[in-house]
Formats: sequence, structure tokens, C-alpha cells
Amino acid sequence: MKDTYRHQGKRQQLVRTVKKKGITDEKVLAAIGKIPRHLFMDSSFEDHAYQDKAFPIAADQTISQPYTVAFQSQLLEIKKGDKVLEVGTGSGYQTAVLCELGAKVYSIERQRELYKKTKTFLSKLGYRPKYLSFGDGYKGIPEYAPYDKIIVTAGAPVVPKDLLSQLKVGGRLVIPVGTEVQTMTLFIRKTAKEFDKKEYGAFRFVPLLEDKN
Repeated sequence: MKDTYRHQGKRQQLVRTVKKKGITDEKVLAAIGKIPRHLFMDSSFEDHAYQDKAFPIAADQTISQPYTVAFQSQLLEIKKGDKVLEVGTGSGYQTAVLCELGAKVYSIERQRELYKKTKTFLSKLGYRPKYLSFGDGYKGIPEYAPYDKIIVTAGAPVVPKDLLSQLKVGGRLVIPVGTEVQTMTLFIRKTAKEFDKKEYGAFRFVPLLEDKN
């Protein structure tokens, strides 16, 4: 698990790339600059780790494009100590970003193989999410609700009602909605029954699948 000066230099280049694309949150940029993304990927992709691209990981999933990770993280407006539900642990890269931002992370993954691998891997790197769970992301993790922020890292054809119900009043839910191409959508919970909704353009994600594997 090496992180060399070359890797660190490439990361700073990546930070400049996402900054050019419009990421302004300094804490998010610092997290992208600090986390060794190459360690989250198959070693055969290591040379591509600091390109602004998504790459395949185990269980037919992908590690999201760094810009997308930064964009979603920026939309969440995380404050230190925020309780955050992450739907789709995946490689754990987004989880690590949330931990760097000072969030208390509760994360759920439906692919058993990924869940086991990522759980071990994150603790090796020194990231300690509050709770990692194997289960159906559509249902969220109700036993720890409500959450200050919720992030969904897979494309959902519709917004799961369970996730909306697990959001605190004043909380933010960031979710890519759609089938082929997704629209990045932000919901802010105004009252028990009212939500503000904003849309932020097209992104591509692997689908959010129901049930667990």
C-alpha cells in the first residue's frame, strides 16, 4: 500500500482539474488531494487513478469519477460532526472523502463481496465510518435515522421514499435520478412534509439495485 511522491503529485494535478470544472469547496478539494485513490482500484488501473474518470471495481460496480465525488460532496455542504447516510459504499472512496470532511458516516452496500472487501480496506487506511452495513440501499438504515445529510452513489429511477423519510428537517439529500442518464438532484427537507428540489445537470452512474446480492 504505497503512496509515493509521484502519486501525490498526480493528485495535486487532479485537484487542479476538478477545480477548473467548478469545484470551489476548499475542504472537498483538500480531501481529493489527500486520499490515495490509486489504492481503491485494481493495481492494473493504477496509472489511470488520477485521471478524472470512473473505473471498474469488483462486482460489476465502478469507482466514481473524482469530479462527481467532489460535486456530490460539495452539494451536501458537510459540517464537522454531521451524521451522513451513504447509499452504495462501493470502493469506499466516497466514504473516505466524507470521513475527511468530518462526517459521521453510516454506509450501506448491497454487494456482499464489495461490502466485505471495503470494510477491511477502509480500516487498513485508517478511515473509521460509524457503521458499515450490508443491505438494500432503497431502505436506507432506519435504525440510525434521522440523518443530517444523505448521499446516493448510484442512479435511482425514482427517489426512494424511505430515504426522504430518514432525512432531518433542514437536511440535504443528494441523489442521481434517472435510468440511462441521471439528473443530479438535491432535496432539502423544509418541514415534515415539504421538500425543496433542485436539479444540477446530467451524470452517469451504475444503477441503484433493489434487494441485496
